Amino acid sequence: MTDAQQHTGPLAGIRVVDLTAMVFGPYATQIMADLGAEVIKVEQPGGDATRFINAGPTEDLGGVFTNVNRGKKSVELDLRSEAHCKALRKLIAGADVFIHSMRGKAMDKLGFSYDAVKAIKSDIVYTNCYGYSRRGPDGDKPAYDDTIQAECGIPHVQGLMNGEPGFAATIMADKIAGLHALYATLAALFHRAQTGEGQEVEVGMFEAMSSFMLVEHASGKLFDPPLGPAHYHRAVSKNRRPYKTKDGYIAALVYNDKHWNAFMGALRPEWQSEEFDTLKKRAKHIDRIYGLLGETFAGRTTQDWLDFLTPLQIPCARVKATDDLFDDAHLNAIGFFEEVDSDVGVIRYPGVPTWFSQTPGKVAGPTPHLGEHTTQILKEAEES
Repeated sequence: MTDAQQHTGPLAGIRVVDLTAMVFGPYATQIMADLGAEVIKVEQPGGDATRFINAGPTEDLGGVFTNVNRGKKSVELDLRSEAHCKALRKLIAGADVFIHSMRGKAMDKLGFSYDAVKAIKSDIVYTNCYGYSRRGPDGDKPAYDDTIQAECGIPHVQGLMNGEPGFAATIMADKIAGLHALYATLAALFHRAQTGEGQEVEVGMFEAMSSFMLVEHASGKLFDPPLGPAHYHRAVSKNRRPYKTKDGYIAALVYNDKHWNAFMGALRPEWQSEEFDTLKKRAKHIDRIYGLLGETFAGRTTQDWLDFLTPLQIPCARVKATDDLFDDAHLNAIGFFEEVDSDVGVIRYPGVPTWFSQTPGKVAGPTPHLGEHTTQILKEAEES
């Protein structure tokens, strides 16, 4: 990013001092940068370890790091040094948001607790990204995506479906917690805009993921006395999976009464029955329904089914690989991917998934190398 880089989007004018690492916090601040905020990523000596965990054009620009740190500025500081702590305090003085992913005790020891930061900038929005809320007994417990998935019940419900526990094949906990950190920080900024008052915000991965999982899986446990176990039976049905066709797989949701009646009226399978003619009835036999549909879908090719289902307006989709997203006709038609020039060549980033008519976001610039902006940013802070 150059000095001339113009920040656009609904968060233009907001400055974020970002002490997060890995994916949870950086995903939240990546979205802030895409929406126009100036994000200053403060890295410890040696850098965020995520820089080095998978393939990239240079050793320090692995793909995961490159994606969640685009458009930011990198400042390398050793907070064991008083001179570097003084530099960070200078940055805080000009910031709107201070966000970190260190344990609370570590921040206190470094001298950057909420009270210490508030003393520098009284209206700061200070966001803590933790594994577990520090208000509970697990506050200092280490957390990674896999362990949080385990604790919030993802492997358990996968086991109900598949016969043995399994992780989701994505770092779901990190990303969902990052979205919680984003909206919580924005809510605090909104409050500040209304009242002039900053505040401290806490986002725990475990709490965020427990809330996320219990949206549907709380189910009968919501009530006193409980009316059933804490899982949504349709979601964990053993036969709920992409349907195998003659030449591949298809996802199709023949579920509500409109879709069901259209499917039955056009296909008239032998197993059609009054026992299944309303959603209320089908809900009691959902695993059986999925099994019968699975047997039916096995008889035609994927394209045959797409041609059959699409005119009936039944939701359906070919099962694609993640590689296919880069050539997806819909994504390319709306300009979803953004090409950004960098010193390692053109980088094709997945772009901003939300749209604003007046203040559109964009990828603000390439991903910084470690400490790339240290001299520039510290000079600006000294002069301000």
